[in-house]
Amino acid sequence: MALFCGSTSLMIGFSLLFLVLGSVNATLSKDYYYSSCPKLLDTVKCTVESAISKEPRMGASLLRLFFHDCFVNGCDGSILLDDTSNFFGEKNAIPNKNSARGFEVIDKIKSAVEEVCPGVISCADIVTIAARDSVEILGGPSWDVKLGRRDSRTASRSAANNGIPAPTSNLNQLISRFSALGLSTKDLVALFGSHTIGQARCTTFRGHIYNESNIDTSFANTRQTECPKSRGSGDNNLAPLDLTTSTSFDNHYFKNLVENKGLLHSDQQLFNGGSTDSIVSGYSMNSSSFFSDFASAMIKMGDISPLTGSNGEIRKNCRRVNL
Repeated sequence: MALFCGSTSLMIGFSLLFLVLGSVNATLSKDYYYSSCPKLLDTVKCTVESAISKEPRMGASLLRLFFHDCFVNGCDGSILLDDTSNFFGEKNAIPNKNSARGFEVIDKIKSAVEEVCPGVISCADIVTIAARDSVEILGGPSWDVKLGRRDSRTASRSAANNGIPAPTSNLNQLISRFSALGLSTKDLVALFGSHTIGQARCTTFRGHIYNESNIDTSFANTRQTECPKSRGSGDNNLAPLDLTTSTSFDNHYFKNLVENKGLLHSDQQLFNGGSTDSIVSGYSMNSSSFFSDFASAMIKMGDISPLTGSNGEIRKNCRRVNL
């Protein structure tokens, strides 16, 4: 868009000024809602604390929503949209169907936030804050979340099927996917540390515990008692991603990997004689290093293709676009 003023040089000057101001206005900031919704962070945290106190696993579920949202066309709240008769979103994509959860908690947060600041806070930002709060409440690091995202009016099931790394991914595939989103190999390993909390379904780790050799034998045998070899039998049985402290955010996940006790194929790929072994070893011995790198990586992931400015909308209901 150009402003047609007196001379070419003046026109260019105004155009550049417009672009600069536009980019400033569209920049995410930890103080974005400082004036418009000063009670935002306390309101979100109160609801997240309540949800986790009732079910500690919910912290991992809310964190996972953030991952699965950001990895599909950016952090835009698209994962929250329900399917309709003529719209097929991300909730029933292969990586999310029967496994993505926490949507009711997001609804509760949205309702609570609407009471104090109606029509101001995006669902995308709520997911971002809830992920940070979940980590902190479960004993992990905290960080300043950057805010100012707007909500997408669309979602893509095919993008979710293709964009979210599968539990069968090898290391090169993981590095490539994270790199495509501007995340380094160190970010990849740090973010996988989120598997220190939460659980996985039998169908996602069956192949690793029965067919692969880079796994501790006793650990595999234990997991096999909960996950029958035959497909269709016990597919939804759950096992902790971190066998030691599944509801505490710590560095035990990396200690498990060093002992070949990663639950998913993709987990153990991080410590399997490849380029990420040294990072895993470092995190297994130094939780402070892991916490610091995890917080930095979460901030970077939150920067993936946000909708800002006049793009998108502020949804009234996180499950559907505004009419």
